[in-house]
Amino acid sequence: MNAILARIVLALCLIFVPISLIRAQETKYVMVIHGGAGTILQSQMTAEREVAYKTKLTEALNAGYQLLKSGKPSLDAVEAAVRILEDSPLFNAGKGAVFTHDGKNELDAAIMDGTTLRAGSIAGVTTIKNPISAARAVMEKSEHVMMVGPGAEKFAKEAGLEIVDPSYFRTQSRWDALQKAIKEDSLKAAAEKSNRKGQLFGIQNKDNKFGTVGAVALDQKGNLAAATSTGGMTNKKYGRVGDAPLIGVGTYANDIVGVSCTGWGEFFIRNVVAHEVAALMAYKGLSVEAATQELIFKKVPALGGDGGLIALDKNGRMAMPFNTEGMYRGAVTQDGKIEVYIYKN
Repeated sequence: MNAILARIVLALCLIFVPISLIRAQETKYVMVIHGGAGTILQSQMTAEREVAYKTKLTEALNAGYQLLKSGKPSLDAVEAAVRILEDSPLFNAGKGAVFTHDGKNELDAAIMDGTTLRAGSIAGVTTIKNPISAARAVMEKSEHVMMVGPGAEKFAKEAGLEIVDPSYFRTQSRWDALQKAIKEDSLKAAAEKSNRKGQLFGIQNKDNKFGTVGAVALDQKGNLAAATSTGGMTNKKYGRVGDAPLIGVGTYANDIVGVSCTGWGEFFIRNVVAHEVAALMAYKGLSVEAATQELIFKKVPALGGDGGLIALDKNGRMAMPFNTEGMYRGAVTQDGKIEVYIYKN
């Protein structure tokens, strides 16, 4: 009799509770990753290119998952996943980094251990093959949190990391994007001089602001870690640094949640986005979904910015909100099921 009653109650619950909500509450994720948010027009995405993106995201997720499955720490998993994305010309990080106004590839990265709050980051480097590994070296092999420019490169070389000629990062598609951005900025300047506020020829230049890769993982001991790597903004000038390498802004992890951001960095900096997610969860008791939506759908847009983020909490609940056309992203569950998306689902 009790068994029959229990089945009736369960059936009633299924009627009134959305299946998607039940699934979200029951599913435990161990890693989430992203490959950048922006104006990713589905109409301009070829089938072959979409497969290439999804294949590389799946490879990164599987690499991280295998480490987690074998009992390795979350730091190892996020570093491994990000390195794979850094080595691919598809993403704006490492090999696929965009060009600055001066025709250089300047790389930024950060990593953070949620258990100890140790963190490391680098910015403005041009010769380190895998910036995320350099960020981890800063965390583990120095007394500092952040190193920049030639000093960071010297440190990375002394730490035994792979150093490459700057030409390694050059790709034709990114060079073409720089030439387009320079032309659009020139037309925009001409329009503003004519008091038309940059509306000449419908110039928006939005794609130049986006592109980052990141990962957040939860290991078997319940420890969280987050990592982010980027080539910055196309046509950026004067040593500009965005949110990705700034701890608490584009990258953050503690014992509650891990966060990695992607988007228009200046607005993420002003909102201290990654730490704000953790603060909303800690001090207001918001869920990871509610906290991330507060930032991505309210606070960042309120200032004029856009982008997205990935987050994973201590219970394995994840969130991947974005307010752009698309965001390369994916997740893997505790049992190894991989999910990869580009557009809104």
